[in-house]
Amino acid sequence: MKKSLWSGIAAAFVALALLLNAHAAKDSMPPVGQKATTFTLPSQTGQAVSLNSYRGKWVVLYFYPKDMTTGCTIEAHNFQRDLSKFEAAHAVILGVSVDTVDSHKQFCTKDGLTFHLLADPEHKVVDEYGSLGHFGTMTIANRNTFLIDPHGKIVKVWTKVNPNVHSTEVLAALAELKK
Repeated sequence: MKKSLWSGIAAAFVALALLLNAHAAKDSMPPVGQKATTFTLPSQTGQAVSLNSYRGKWVVLYFYPKDMTTGCTIEAHNFQRDLSKFEAAHAVILGVSVDTVDSHKQFCTKDGLTFHLLADPEHKVVDEYGSLGHFGTMTIANRNTFLIDPHGKIVKVWTKVNPNVHSTEVLAALAELKK
């Protein structure tokens, strides 16, 4: 009986610790209404890309786990498919992962991606946007997206997105916000 009671208490503490950890991670994510934290990261071409350079445009800042994996490829293909719709809405797409410039270059070449994929192997921007995660022993970016308005303010946040429909969701939100 004592062993069962202690097992139950231990399980409750573990559950509480996981809940608090998840809550703390969510709190570190910049909220809607906050000015987007600026950054400069290299793209797949090696060129430095700064968030500041997109003032006056809508920015879809999406974080994804890993180049050339199934979900990330689907998400990137859908953004590429809809790129002309985003451009018509005066929006740019910036994808960020902890992969290297070389990995992004291979991914873009292999899959015909023409928008910027930004390399953050030191996890600075991924962490700043509350999107740092782990998969086993690998450090990754969690699949989160921030829609930033032309004034640099975060107007919508998606977490744990479904890569199959996410581009369509972002386009719908963009259309609604522009009304």
